[in-house]
Amino acid sequence: MPGALRLVLGDQLSHSIAALRGIDTRHDTVLLCEVMAEATYVRHHQKKIAFLFAAMRHFAAELSAQGIRVRYVKLDDAANTGSIDGEVKRALADIHLRQLIATEPGEFRLKAVMSAWQSLDGIDCQIREDDRFLASHADFAQWADGKKQLRMEFFYREMRRRYNILMDADGLPEIGAFNFDHENRKPPPKGLTSPPRISHKKSQMTRDEALIELRHFIEKLLPQFGTYQDVMVAHEAYLYHSLLSSYLNAGLLLPLEICRAAEAAYRAGLVPIASAEGFIRQILGWREYVRGIYWHKMPEYARMNFFNARRPLPDFYWSGETDMFCLAEAVRHTREHAYSHHIQRLMITGNFALLAGIDVAAVCEWYLLVYADAYEWVELPNTLGMALFADGGLMASKPYAASGKYIARMSNYCRHCRYDPKETTTEDACPFNALYWDFLARNEQLLRTNQRLFYTYATWDKMSADSRTAIREKAAQFLAGYTFAAQRQPDK
Repeated sequence: MPGALRLVLGDQLSHSIAALRGIDTRHDTVLLCEVMAEATYVRHHQKKIAFLFAAMRHFAAELSAQGIRVRYVKLDDAANTGSIDGEVKRALADIHLRQLIATEPGEFRLKAVMSAWQSLDGIDCQIREDDRFLASHADFAQWADGKKQLRMEFFYREMRRRYNILMDADGLPEIGAFNFDHENRKPPPKGLTSPPRISHKKSQMTRDEALIELRHFIEKLLPQFGTYQDVMVAHEAYLYHSLLSSYLNAGLLLPLEICRAAEAAYRAGLVPIASAEGFIRQILGWREYVRGIYWHKMPEYARMNFFNARRPLPDFYWSGETDMFCLAEAVRHTREHAYSHHIQRLMITGNFALLAGIDVAAVCEWYLLVYADAYEWVELPNTLGMALFADGGLMASKPYAASGKYIARMSNYCRHCRYDPKETTTEDACPFNALYWDFLARNEQLLRTNQRLFYTYATWDKMSADSRTAIREKAAQFLAGYTFAAQRQPDK
């Protein structure tokens, strides 16, 4: 009896993945392959590559231990063709198989490649839906149908109802509210530091290790996660954040089991509702929502540039060499850890790119390149839509633009910086302040009618002409003073 070739991609390391369902251990072969095309379509952070290859090799070993035949192609194998397409075709020919079973890819660039396999002569090809996600493509399309703006909050409420998470016996949200975000915006208290973290051998990238990380987060960190999820503290990369996204996005953890674990901790009285809800919203709401946006709007979505932002990426996005402590700190985290938390991504590196009018494609590539948890389906909507407002408001009701005052309120970064967040046009003024007002002035025709910016523009209107001119000159002076990375890649 001829068997099937079952392909597992590097971000599909789940034993429940659709491609493995119904496997015939006597005749089928599972293919995993390390290929140069996937390692270099952008120059991923070396920690991401090391993490994924280690996780893939352990996953292959687990399958072999279950008696499953595995064909594992290492990056340096002499016959490696360098691409997933080439390795699939080589495996089919070498093993003389006529059936190919795969799970749909997470990234749009692989969709055409995998779709073409369905036309291979003499090959029965099945591309199965990735049902690890909690909202299918059809689910999201049905929800989005007829809507001009796709607000995450309303999608999230539907997901809460569908999966009965943090809902009471009457089908209403626990404690009468879907969202406790207002309780999760506290500034950092003096002396806040990161709690102790589990230390693993870096080669042990397995589901067992991921589950240990999950339990540690739920028990030790989640109780304070909500309170401090938006704060930033100098020299503290992690604080109370979960660090689970790399495991989750590679398939070593599943979204529903994480949400259920957080809910169980709340119901056991171990975690306050604001922390449990805030964390669950990131996974059940935000993660599923951005994936829905990505597949619903691609490929056109990747080309959107609402503000026509074209300025080259500053050199300090790679080097971290800038007097702006907040940016230097966020970039340092990306270089050392292939990580920074969501407020740094949105309100530091993202906010600066928005205000300065940095080229959208360059910023999106940077985000995809520097983070260990970055895949285009999650990175692109978060960067293009939320951080840069380049989709013109499809996701966000207004740009997430902020001055230095926000950074001063939500961090202690400004204490370590030569710039003053209370100043706008003086020599020591925080660059974010002039850039903020310059961004609003530069894009007035596009943003003036936005009702959420009514009072902001009213403040701008009350400024004297001389003040407005001085602010815009200060912004221009700053932007003219930094160097550009152009096509430079990180030196790691």
